[in-house]
Amino acid sequence: MKLVKLAFAGALFLAASIGSAFAADDDYLTIQLKDGPVVIQLLPDVAPKHVKQIETLAKEGKYDNVAFHRVIEGFMAQTGDVEFGNMDHDFDAARVGTGGSKLPDLPAEFSDISFERGVVGMARAQDPNSANSQFFIMFADGPFLNGQYTVVGKVVSGMEFVDKIKRGDGANGEVTDPDRMIKVTVGKPQ
Repeated sequence: MKLVKLAFAGALFLAASIGSAFAADDDYLTIQLKDGPVVIQLLPDVAPKHVKQIETLAKEGKYDNVAFHRVIEGFMAQTGDVEFGNMDHDFDAARVGTGGSKLPDLPAEFSDISFERGVVGMARAQDPNSANSQFFIMFADGPFLNGQYTVVGKVVSGMEFVDKIKRGDGANGEVTDPDRMIKVTVGKPQ
């Protein structure tokens, strides 16, 4: 009987260990772009406060129809300005990229995850503790960002659609008539 209990406990431990290696159902963000869906596996174990804020904003529909306001070829595509980047609400071309949400700014949650192609990071101002709602998706590796910005996830499918996001003009990557996140949902992709 003692051996059976030990075997059962070992099986439960193994199942728990394997289960923790996979993302929970809510730990996915799907962004519908004009060309197709982009699925991001969020990393709550790496950046719990940032992931929670992104999930909250997505569930409230705050990211729907928000512009990719800063897109730099060979670098990244930035979006998530829910204050000034939403055409349906308060779109302000002169201010897009300077806003956030009504939720508080977040303390940095830096990690040792490298900024590689497909990694999703939080945008911020000069203050490392100023990230709020804006995030960016890397087109290419950017190791100079390592340890400077919070990593929140990684694209697991649809990177070919990210690659089609309209690029900006000039050094800052500001986009005229930008592409948008049509709809953003939280949960395991179908």
